[in-house]
Amino acid sequence: MKFETPSSEHRPKEECGIYGIYGCPEASNFTYLGLYSLQHRGQESAGIVTTDGERLYRYAGMGQVAQVFDKDKLHQLTGSAAIGHNRYSTTGASFLRNAQPIRVESNLGAFSLAHNGNLVNSWSLRAELEKNGSIFQTTIDSEVIVHLMARSGHTEFLDALCDSLRKISGAYSLMILTRDALYAVRDPNGFRPLVMGHRPDGSIVFASETCAFDITDALYDRDVEPGEVIRVDASGVTSFFPFEQRQESLCIFENIYFARPDSSIFNQSVYEVRKNLGKILAREYPVEADCVVCVPDSSTVAALGYAEESNLPFTMGLIRSHYIGRTFIEPEQKIRDFGARIKYNVVKSAIKGKRVVLIDDSIMRGTTARKLIKMLRRAEATEIHLRISAPPTQFPCFYGIDIPTRTELIASSHTVDEITRYLGVDSLGYLTLEGAHQAMKITRPDQNWCDACFSGNYPLALQDSEERGNQKDLFTEYMLEESR
Repeated sequence: MKFETPSSEHRPKEECGIYGIYGCPEASNFTYLGLYSLQHRGQESAGIVTTDGERLYRYAGMGQVAQVFDKDKLHQLTGSAAIGHNRYSTTGASFLRNAQPIRVESNLGAFSLAHNGNLVNSWSLRAELEKNGSIFQTTIDSEVIVHLMARSGHTEFLDALCDSLRKISGAYSLMILTRDALYAVRDPNGFRPLVMGHRPDGSIVFASETCAFDITDALYDRDVEPGEVIRVDASGVTSFFPFEQRQESLCIFENIYFARPDSSIFNQSVYEVRKNLGKILAREYPVEADCVVCVPDSSTVAALGYAEESNLPFTMGLIRSHYIGRTFIEPEQKIRDFGARIKYNVVKSAIKGKRVVLIDDSIMRGTTARKLIKMLRRAEATEIHLRISAPPTQFPCFYGIDIPTRTELIASSHTVDEITRYLGVDSLGYLTLEGAHQAMKITRPDQNWCDACFSGNYPLALQDSEERGNQKDLFTEYMLEESR
């Protein structure tokens, strides 16, 4: 039995976070705060575009929100409407030219666009556009939308936008800003979340998650519906449904892993869903033990649910450092499991002599999980029973989540018994797919979920060839950039 053990674990990466506000004199400041709350969705770059009705003002930079913006930069972003973006690259490498929102001058006037998601036909569309003379400034799939709009032949902005969106396929929640209007768009499948609210001053607010509303005193009104285009301008709020209706395919992994537990997305509480995941996991895979321990932070609420359902004490047996960045120093005398120790540390007094149920939300390659198990063993846990609050991740995602290729996913080629032996645990239990779907049914049992990363049932086919897949393009672009 052969296992691949690369030097670093690949956790599923947060996609992107978007925020928009219209009708607020401090639009740039509130957008900054909204992006700050959405930092968990992307840490590679951040950007804000504002308008004062005459011009669009843009600033973007590499790094986290607090690193990119300061008081002076925000002061220069004038106007009462703004959109913002935190980026994690799922298409296009991590360079400044790919930072969003992108801003363009076109025959439709100046506008800016921020995108969360991933288009499954962007490369084929890009090749056709380039063949017809389009010149791309970035390698992100979002730029395809801009070129399609410019070539649509429509003179009205909304007509050009809807025409271009009918040509693309995939996952997209969009914020688009013109000189005089703000547009919010969600794809017909509704893969990625997008919520709408308002502030006491009457300004209209949009965000990927409701946690971005709380910091800016905005009240949640509703989700932007799948296939809906909302325009906000001086005349008010207008809603359009210009696309052929499809069955919704809400990303199940948003509730399991990505969204903050204090958010509501897809019309329900992330906290309640995750607690349900833990409770159902306890019913499906009970075990005699002394305590329940989470791998912080994304599995904490599921661990609380497991502990509550199984009548076991919840113990903070692992502590996560929230101040880690890239470290350039490792002692010459190698430290065992150095990478995992930078991020996590074991509370030995809570673990020693205990039968531990360890809760995590997913296993990708398994390398970090294996290191954590070794750390718990060294802390003298007598038994370790690993429980995963999601089904086995066996397939990559093409809709905006950076999940490894199938050959890298340990569950795609190894049985649970094999993974149990590799990780060095006494037992391993994954939540069943049926259990995951059951946990999602809180406020709307009729909702349909995209579970392709677990089941391989993709709601939309990948239209681009796999040779033009994300990882190859990122690697190729990186090599080109390094050679310049």
